[in-house]
Amino acid sequence: MTANENQFLSCDLAAVIGFTLPHAKAQHPVFSEVSVHDPSVIKTGDTYYVFGSHLASDKSKNLMQWQQISSSVNNNNPLIPNVYTELKEIFDWAQSDTLWAPDVVKLSDGKFYMYYNACRGDSPRSALGVAVSDKIEGPYKNKGIFLKSGMDGKSEDGTTYNANVHPNVVDPQTFFDHNGKLWMVYGSYSGGIFILEMNPKTGFPLPNQGYGKKLLGVSHSRIEGPYISYNPETKYYYLYLSFGGLDAAGGYNIRAARSKNPDGPYYDAAGHNMLDAKGKDGTFFDDKAIEPYGVKLMGSYNFAAQTEKGTGCVSPGHNSVFYDDKTKRTYLIFHTRFPNRGEEHEVRVHQLYMNKDGWPLTAPYRYTGESLENISKTAASGTYKLIQPEKDITAAIKTPKTVRLNTNGTISGEMTGTWTKIGDCKAQIILNGVSYDGLFVKERDSAREKDVMTFSVLSGDGEAFWGVK
Repeated sequence: MTANENQFLSCDLAAVIGFTLPHAKAQHPVFSEVSVHDPSVIKTGDTYYVFGSHLASDKSKNLMQWQQISSSVNNNNPLIPNVYTELKEIFDWAQSDTLWAPDVVKLSDGKFYMYYNACRGDSPRSALGVAVSDKIEGPYKNKGIFLKSGMDGKSEDGTTYNANVHPNVVDPQTFFDHNGKLWMVYGSYSGGIFILEMNPKTGFPLPNQGYGKKLLGVSHSRIEGPYISYNPETKYYYLYLSFGGLDAAGGYNIRAARSKNPDGPYYDAAGHNMLDAKGKDGTFFDDKAIEPYGVKLMGSYNFAAQTEKGTGCVSPGHNSVFYDDKTKRTYLIFHTRFPNRGEEHEVRVHQLYMNKDGWPLTAPYRYTGESLENISKTAASGTYKLIQPEKDITAAIKTPKTVRLNTNGTISGEMTGTWTKIGDCKAQIILNGVSYDGLFVKERDSAREKDVMTFSVLSGDGEAFWGVK
């Protein structure tokens, strides 16, 4: 057993789990729901903010009760007043009257930089620029466009623009690496996901990079919404991506890969180089070609039967991630639709943990203040509903299988195997001959209005399972 494995077994050391263990139980939450598509998170002071498409934004102090700041692109929006005048250049170029997924970062001058973007929608004719404010809630003043795509003729790298290999310049996320360098990852469909090194003093890209370095994607692969987060415990950069289409029938799902370097190469748990995640030449939306890539953290699911009140998500995606240096907790923030609710969408937050191999595990239920705690074998045993995200990109909603974790360490029911609780809360589960490692976590099931035992586990190849008791 290595030192890292020994730390993991105790379930209370931030070096492996991702945060400390104060032995607190799940709370009885009161939620204030909001709709922000493509939420990108930033925390300043004691407040979390999310900024999303259509110049929407919200804030919260606890990631459960949200307050809307803005909701649509109009000249009265407090983030960018007189937006159609202020950002006239981008609306003219993109031939659009709305804005897509932005990102906000605070630079060393103490100001907030909003990376805004617009796209025509039926083509990759897009632009990306930056606006600046002294206050996070605005007003933001435009500093200008610095990247365009979808043009006829010469592109940003000096060659003729080709949507099969060049990016659609939307969905930016700007972050500092652990050495203090500033980067921006971006891209959606078209030629893939790219990364640029940025000037931390001006907020613009360093010169002579063109579109930057490609991380993955070719031939209009349905991959978008990149977000990179560094974890100081595992010392990896994690690249989170959304595969599939964002609507209720689109099969949106969240995946992860990792690298020791901010600009890659990124690999998944099965050892795939994410540069190979791309559609075949001459294809369009070739989902089968990209399905094997990335650790699939979450797709459409429902823990309840259609006739029951249940907890589920449809097409969850376009996530951001917040790592709290003080608490060592990691939060996955995303938008999702829901079973039997059409295209309605809301913001959701789930905790992320790291398994013993340093891969992220998603908590099955939304965050309600829960923390890891010492779980007894008796509390962990019992009947569970299992959700397996699998690797497919599908509109089908995953429904549960039922198994029982018996006190003698066997698993019976619709799947068979063995299980072990190690240390405070580590879960080692073997299902149908495949070994999975992860955690037992007591969470709040808001549909049943009770605290329940859950587990989240991952195989060595990156196949996930969730269980709720």
